[in-house]
Amino acid sequence: MARRVRLMLRRHHAWLGVGLLLLLPSLLIAQQPGLARMALSWVPSLAWHEPWRWWSAAWVHLSTLHLLTNLAGGVLVMLLGWVARLPREAAWAWALAWPLTHLGLLVAPDLLRYGGLSGVLHAGVAVAAVALVRDAALRRERVLGALLLAGLCAKVLGERAWAHTLLTPPGWDIAVAPLAHASGTVCGAVAALALVRVRSRPWSPAPPPGSSAG
Repeated sequence: MARRVRLMLRRHHAWLGVGLLLLLPSLLIAQQPGLARMALSWVPSLAWHEPWRWWSAAWVHLSTLHLLTNLAGGVLVMLLGWVARLPREAAWAWALAWPLTHLGLLVAPDLLRYGGLSGVLHAGVAVAAVALVRDAALRRERVLGALLLAGLCAKVLGERAWAHTLLTPPGWDIAVAPLAHASGTVCGAVAALALVRVRSRPWSPAPPPGSSAG
């Protein structure tokens, strides 16, 4: 059992690594919220002069509720990649979608500042869904991926990013940017289409210890 867990960790270390790169700095930066908002959050006018913001914006959170919700979401996306047995290329696609998600916010210059994991987490779900639809070895996994992708698209369309830059959901203490969710979904799906299917046959879970393949 322990050996099997080690094999699974080795197989999925890239996906888990991207998740940890999103979550752990968010926890550290939360100790200095004022400085983080000034130096690390997404600001359209500074996008080309301070390109680190393409990545660092994901680590900035505007309230404790915002942080905790996104941390929980990040753990779920990491577990999704684990359970779905996503290949290493899926992690590369998620990593590529990370900065692209924030660059997509340039279409809304009136969004003067943005921070949070939610856009990149939407990208991760989109990567997982597209990878399952295209490359899963089992039909039920492809169906699950299609349902996941359909649910994600329905959520994004329901938020109507084209109609308002910011909205405040019930129970939230900050405004959210629906465009970040839409941008993450599109960038994640495109990155997955570009990078995930690089093999000549559908991917499948690694064989259990002691088995052999001809």
